[in-house]
Formats: sequence, structure tokens, C-alpha cells
Amino acid sequence: MKRRFLTRKAKCFPRRNALYVSLFTVMVAFPVWSEAQQTADASGYRIPPKALVDLVDARLTPLVSVGTSQQWMLLMELPTLPSIDELSQPELRVAGLRINPRSNGRSRSRYFLGLKLKRIEDGSQKAVTGIPAGARIGNVEWAPDGKNIAFTLTQGDRVELWVAEVQTGAARPVLDVRLNAAYGQPLQWLADSQALVCKVVPADRGPTPSKPTVPSSPTIQENLGGKAPARTYQDLLESAHDEALFEYYTTAQVVRVTLKGENHPIGTPAITRTIKPAPNGEMLLVETVHRPYSYLVPVHRFAHRVEVWDLEGKVVHQVADLPLAEDVPIPFGSVPTGPRNFGWRADTPGTLYWVEAQDGGDAGKEASVRDRVYMLPAPFSGKPQAVITLGLRLAGIQWSNEDVALVSESWWQTRRTRTWVVRPGALEAEPKLLFDRSTEDHYNDPGSPLSRRTASGHRVLLTANNGKKIFLTGQGASPEGNRPFLDELDLTSGKVKRLWRSEAPYYERPVKLLDAEAGLLMTSRESVEEPPNYYVQDLKRKRTRRLTNFPHPTPQLRNVQKELITYRRNDGVQLNAALYLPPGYSPMLMWAYPREYKSADAAGQVTDSPHRFVDISPTSSLVFLALDYAVLDRPSMPIIGQGDKEPNDTYVEQLVASAKAAVDQVVQRGVAHPDHIAIGGHSYGAFMVANLLARSDLFAAGIARSGAYNRTLTPFGFQREQRTFWQAPEVYFRMSPFMHAQKINEPILLIHGMADNNSGTFPIQSKRFYHALKGHGATARLVMLPHESHGYRARESVLHMLWEMTEWLEKYLRRKQESARITSARTP
Repeated sequence: MKRRFLTRKAKCFPRRNALYVSLFTVMVAFPVWSEAQQTADASGYRIPPKALVDLVDARLTPLVSVGTSQQWMLLMELPTLPSIDELSQPELRVAGLRINPRSNGRSRSRYFLGLKLKRIEDGSQKAVTGIPAGARIGNVEWAPDGKNIAFTLTQGDRVELWVAEVQTGAARPVLDVRLNAAYGQPLQWLADSQALVCKVVPADRGPTPSKPTVPSSPTIQENLGGKAPARTYQDLLESAHDEALFEYYTTAQVVRVTLKGENHPIGTPAITRTIKPAPNGEMLLVETVHRPYSYLVPVHRFAHRVEVWDLEGKVVHQVADLPLAEDVPIPFGSVPTGPRNFGWRADTPGTLYWVEAQDGGDAGKEASVRDRVYMLPAPFSGKPQAVITLGLRLAGIQWSNEDVALVSESWWQTRRTRTWVVRPGALEAEPKLLFDRSTEDHYNDPGSPLSRRTASGHRVLLTANNGKKIFLTGQGASPEGNRPFLDELDLTSGKVKRLWRSEAPYYERPVKLLDAEAGLLMTSRESVEEPPNYYVQDLKRKRTRRLTNFPHPTPQLRNVQKELITYRRNDGVQLNAALYLPPGYSPMLMWAYPREYKSADAAGQVTDSPHRFVDISPTSSLVFLALDYAVLDRPSMPIIGQGDKEPNDTYVEQLVASAKAAVDQVVQRGVAHPDHIAIGGHSYGAFMVANLLARSDLFAAGIARSGAYNRTLTPFGFQREQRTFWQAPEVYFRMSPFMHAQKINEPILLIHGMADNNSGTFPIQSKRFYHALKGHGATARLVMLPHESHGYRARESVLHMLWEMTEWLEKYLRRKQESARITSARTP
């Protein structure tokens, strides 16, 4: 690669041109700084340079969903960023939920602005009509027969149920009652495709519980000796009034709604977590939450009842009544005691299955048996049958027929995963081991089995040759980068046949095997300069047909060079990163996120592709390519603990070594100067930034967004650390940059959402860290974004964040670099 950075050094100018260099630098070398500086003295939200504004406001590529009949694909139009006015609307935060009290829906859920249908066979397209302007579309669900699409439409204070007919594209409301979308999925199709079960706001709910102006009693919590360790959750219940609001907004009436709009109540109103229709369409598996509630854990750990109902709401069978789960142990892989993970066998009319821990749910205890899977067919009067006993924790089940089901198990501590073939119709037969590997070993990942929808809408394995063959897709990680694939696996012989693989210069991934017998595969194809578009591959005739023509969303970045680079740490661990170089680049921004591994070999594996499209989200570090910054994206920062060693025991040493290797690599390549590199990161990446500035002098500046800096505020574990503060106080202390704030002598920009709901990253983390930095005279700036969560959504917030980052990088990176060039030019 051309060493462009070195050829642009100012030392090539003679001394007599020093004045010219100074004037040229002021007029030309700081165009970005000058543009950004125009708003530096303004009050309120700031606006970054236009080049960044254009990226933030770029039109988004639609999301695509393939219909159950596999004849149509649905194109869902995404909105650009919402306004801060939208995020400022009232929001209720209780029991780990965030609810819009006006609409009785989720306050921060994804929505779509419009829908289009495209026929896969000929590419013809039509819009879904009848949707009111400004309405928000959500919870899109295809009917099992593929003839209709159900979705919610939020307008003002209502969440409504709508259906679009695929043949005509016409959409219409089918229920004149407000849906309750505050908790769980608000709608589910029944097997006949002629009706849905929905959750609605009870007609007699009454007024919102008012907050007492005078408290009637103190809020009291008590523990009588039982252990209840818990990670640091946000938005928990805190008072009796919170409990009343939680019940008010989450209590729903389950109803059966026909396509004609007929409304039939099912059962009585309750806090309904899930509703799962049986494949036969005659029963519902319903989970409802009940008291006691918790002030320590969110709603998914509350007491709940699991029952089978008929379509009138009569309880056919009570599966379980489970207590509050506050006492789940801390180690990863720990689960509540008793039955869990309830579902229907997808290949039978009405057979329940679930799993039960055999080790007390404690992953910290030694045990040869961890889980056992059970099933029980209707009418649920017999004894549950044991399907398989597992030495690891259940990871998932894929049903096919009486002769084949795949059961996967995994264990975090060893990163081991196994997949078994079982015969549900002959449980006396020994399970057959299909895969046994490390979850970290991406190079030898066999892929994931494909599935298909049955006539009832449930998913079963996609098979061929009378169920003897299955199909696998995966990323196809390799030393040259990811190359997604489609394989055929013979379950009898274990032989694998490769049917298709992505080829350079494209990154292409399977989306849907449309017809296994005919060899028709839908893929998504992209390259560095071409955005993802959809194609149909005829594998037998070796033909390709293009389905979509989505335009380049950011054509101004077409000339960015992308390279997947590899290099080594001082202990021999191989690392990799994506290097982006815009024309005329100068300083460099590195953006990273540490990850834990048990294997050094696995940590060095390449899990990206040099052919992926330069896709830029508004909050991505890649936006700075538009301002001519070089970007080293996701340089490996592995924290390895092989064998019985814990990764975090040497976190600092490994982190600094990885960062030094990245810096050395870009300097050696001539694409960056060691004095003009900034380090940035979000969440655990922000924690990384603070640690690198405290423990090294590798970077000129740092940007840390939404991080946690004092690990004593997350005493029952954080990230992948399973030990508590009391078990490993020296690790918590050493890893906390708050404890080493006096060592930070580089400028650091802290940004945090004031409504952060991520576990452990309370906004106070950034506030207290800033106070520590200021107390020691560090150069630091704290920016708290109103109403923003762990990720930032409002257009004003994102633009202001980019303005802050631009100012920081220009001031402490680019101006510093240009000043060095001027000094170099003046030196004989």
C-alpha cells in the first residue's frame, strides 16, 4: 500500500516558506474545523459539518421480509432519526420496561413508515395502500398461508390492529379496540390464517392511578438470610405506586379477532407475558405474571403462571406456577429452578415441551447433568416423557418429525457447544452426536440448520430425501475473511456437500432457500462500493437474477478504501482490523470493543470480510471518513484466559498490548503518526478507552460514550466477569479507570445518555468519573444527552454528539498534527 501519510509531511517545505505554510494551514488545512466552529458559540444543540449532517439524514435501505408462501417479499421503509421532541414525550419506566403511557405501547420500539410488496418470480412491485399518513407500522407478521400481513398501527393515543391483503395490497383496520403493546407481542396468527389472538386494553380499566401527594408509609425491603445476588438492572420498581402503574399499563384482555373484525374475549384480564397458539389452532400456551413483584430484578424474573387454554379461555392444563426468581446465582449459565423454556412441538398438533435444570440451576456447581428436556402430548393427562438429558445447558431445539429433532446445548465457561440428533418417536434410541465444537472457533463452524414454516405457521427443520438431509448456512469465517455458504448434510452418513459459497469481489449471504429441489436460493449481495441488494441464484442452471435495486445511500463515500489487515501482539496472538482510508486522509480514529476468549487461536480468527459494503450508521465511527479521518474499525482487543485462568486477571496488560500492536501496525504502514491517533469506544468500549488512557501513552485523545468506569458500582459482575467484588476485589479495583483517574493525562471526552437503561452503565458512572478527572486537573469534557438511552436516537442528540466528537478530534488531533507540520517546516 502507498505510504501516503509520510509523503504529505510538512518537512518537505523549505524554511523560507514557513509563513506561507502557516497561512495555508489556517485557510486550507482547517476547513472542517472552521465549519464546525461556526456553531461553537451558539446555545442549545450544535450542528456538525454538513458532510456529517448529510450522512445522518441519508435515506435508509428498506428492511426485507420474505413471505411464508415464498412468493412475495415485503419491503419495509425505515424512518430517519426521530426528533428530540419525540423522545421528550412522557415515558413510564417500571419493572425493566419503558412504556408510552399515551398509546399504551413500548416507548422506544422500531417502526416503519410504509410497506411495499415485490413478487419474487418476476420482480413486479406494488405499494401497500390505505395506511394513513404519519402512522407508525410495527409488529409485522405474515399469515401462515401467506395471503395476509398483520401489523400494528400507532396513531396518537391508539395502537390499532391492521391487516393488508397481499393479492391487492390494500390495508384496513380489523379491530376497533386499542391494543395493549406495552409488554410482549401484541398479536399472533392462529393456524387457520383467518383469525388472530391479540392483547387489548381492558374496556373497564378506569383512570390512571394517581401518585399520592403524601406518602402513606415508607418503602421497605427485607431479606431473611436467603442469597439474592443480582446484576445492576435499570428501571426497576421502587414503590407501591410503581407497582400500581405497572399493573395498570401491562394488564391486557386476550381476544380472538377474525379477519371480518369479530371480537371474542378469551379468559380474564391479566399481565400476559406470552401467548403461543398450538399448531392445531385449538389451544393457547399462556404465561401470566402475578405477585409478588420485585424491586431487585425486572419483569422477566417475576412470579408467573404457565397454562394451556382453549379458545374460550378455559384452563385445560396448568403447566407450572413459578415463584419470583431473585435467587438465580451469578455464574453464566445459571437459571431458575423448576420448568422453563415452554413451547409447542412444531411438528405435532398439540405437544408441550420444556426443560428443567438438574443442578439446582447453579452453573457454579460441579455437575455431570445440567438439564433435561421433557414433552407431554394433549390431553396432558399422562406422565411427561424425558426427551434427552444434557451435560450442558439447553441452547435450543429444532423439531422435524418423529424421527428427527436437533437439540443443542452449550456451556459458557468452556465455550463448548454440542448438537444432538434425537428421535422424538423412539425415545429409547440413543441420541446421536452431530456437532461438538468451541463456540469461539468460527473457522470450523458448520453453520445453522435452515427451517421452513408449516401450514400452521410454526417452524420445523427444512429437510430433503425423506428427512435424511438438512441444509446449513453460516458465515464461513476463514483467514481471508468471511465467505458465507450453503451446505447439504446427510444425517445418516454425516457427509457434507457444499452447494454454494460467496465469491470475491462480493460478500454474499444466503437469505432464503426458496426451493431446495429446484435449487433456488435468495441471497443478499454487496461489495465495498455496492450496497446490499437481493438476488435469486439458480444453483442448477448457474444463473443469477437481481431482485432489488437499492441505491447507494452515501455516494459521497464511494472512494473510501477498505482493507482487512492482520498483525500480531507481542505474545504472538494474531489480531485483525478493518482499515478505512478516505482520499487525502490525515489523523486517525480507532474505534474498538474488547472481548473475552478462552483460546488464543480463536481470538486471532478473522470474522469480517474485505468485501463488505461501507455501511455507515449515524452513530458509527465511520462517519468521520467524510471529514478525511482515517479509521481503524474494530481492531481486535482480545482478553484471553486459557484453561483455568480468568481473562480479567490480566485485563490491563492484554488490553495495552493489543492497542500497542494496532498503533505499531498503522504507523509501520505509514497511514498514521503515533502522536496523532485517537481512541474511541461505546459502552464496554468506553471502559476500554478510559483504561488505555490511564495505563498507556499510546493515544493523543480519547472519546468514551455511555461507559461504566467504577466497577464497585456493579459488584455482582459485569460484562463477562462472573466473580463478585467480594470474591475478586483486586480485579475490580485494578480494572476500574475511576481508581486510576490521576494517571490520565490525555484529553478525554465523555458522552452519556441521561436515560441509559443498560445494565451497569448508570449515567452516574460518567458523572462521577468526570468529577474524579476534574479533581485531578485532567483535560476532560462531560456531555449528558437528555432523554437518551444506551444508544442515541434523537436527530438533535446524534448531531450534537457528532459536533462534540468533531470539535474534540479537530482540537486535540488535527490541529495538533498541523501544528507539528508547521514546526517541522520551520526546522532547517
